[in-house]
Amino acid sequence: MTQTPQPRRARAEIDLGALRANVRTLRARVAPHVQVMAVVKADAYGHGAVRCARAALEAGATWLGTATPHEALALRAAGLTEPRIMCWLWTPGDPWAEGIEAGLDMSVSGRWALREVVEAARSTGRRARIQLKADTGLGRNGCQPADWPELVSEALAAEAEGLVKVTGLWSHLACADEPGHPSIAGQLDVFRGMLDHAEKAGAEPEVRHIANSPATLTLPEAHFDLVRPGIAMYGVSPDPAVGTSAELGLRPVMSLKASVALVKQVPGGHGVSYGHHYTTPGETTLGLIPLGYADGVPRHASGRGPVLVGDRVRTVAGRVAMDQFVVDLGGDTPEPGSEAVLFGPGDGGEPTAQDWAEAADTIAYEIVTRIGARVPRVYLGE
Repeated sequence: MTQTPQPRRARAEIDLGALRANVRTLRARVAPHVQVMAVVKADAYGHGAVRCARAALEAGATWLGTATPHEALALRAAGLTEPRIMCWLWTPGDPWAEGIEAGLDMSVSGRWALREVVEAARSTGRRARIQLKADTGLGRNGCQPADWPELVSEALAAEAEGLVKVTGLWSHLACADEPGHPSIAGQLDVFRGMLDHAEKAGAEPEVRHIANSPATLTLPEAHFDLVRPGIAMYGVSPDPAVGTSAELGLRPVMSLKASVALVKQVPGGHGVSYGHHYTTPGETTLGLIPLGYADGVPRHASGRGPVLVGDRVRTVAGRVAMDQFVVDLGGDTPEPGSEAVLFGPGDGGEPTAQDWAEAADTIAYEIVTRIGARVPRVYLGE
């Protein structure tokens, strides 16, 4: 069987076997009756939404979650016709009618959204599946407690008309990645109160949910009927305070690799990259890595980002440019075409996405999600 040649410049290897194992690990963290929603928004955090969605479903997830309706509709168009798909970031004029026809679960956070989805239900002649989102303290999307009774009342009136079905009641935690943060208990109390009001008013949701990745891993009291793991599904810890990937039983799914494009000897005192923020301390060799901020390598990691070349971890020398950056090889002379590993699981001595997050003063979520479309994805374990 002929194997597809590996991309030469750079590639992001996506280990679907690791993703399936992570989903099974997360599935084992919750009670048997609790469902798992695999969050595949933002192209599955940069990993590839369709392939990751399929792998997650194979491993026991029963729902898929996206941010935008367009992401959800793309999954349906790719042939994912069976699973429940929920999308939660709607703006006025978004494709409510298409969402209804595609059988999506659509989040409603305010009366304007309820009006638009009801109008779309009337125009299509089909009942819309909606989930009411409560703002329990995050302060982003969601309905404030003071406005909740009115939203619930109007939604149940539309349900009585046969225009919508309230399939879910849900919210999102602000500080679940900070174990013991007082807001966690406070939000759960508010959520329980808002659930109680809606259910006493007549709501009969299929699912109630608030747990993201860190809550799935550490807060069984937040699991309710469904959990929504995102970053954890891709094997990245939500935060070092929650535990490392290995401590949580997770394996990072993405490895970012490139070919060394050039190796050359330079004298001491030689400036490297824009602004000469790095100058060689003595005669050395420089290696050119053909990835830059256009590919998602953070410019904020200039002078700090770690890269495995050969058997040693090097550091970005000078500024990360749009398409390339340099590492000081300290006199080593790997052949052009040798492999450079920016990050991976870490068990081969390579840096991890968390290492790059610390180098760039950001979070590991951003490191994997920002890897751009110019970097081909190579899928392992399909």
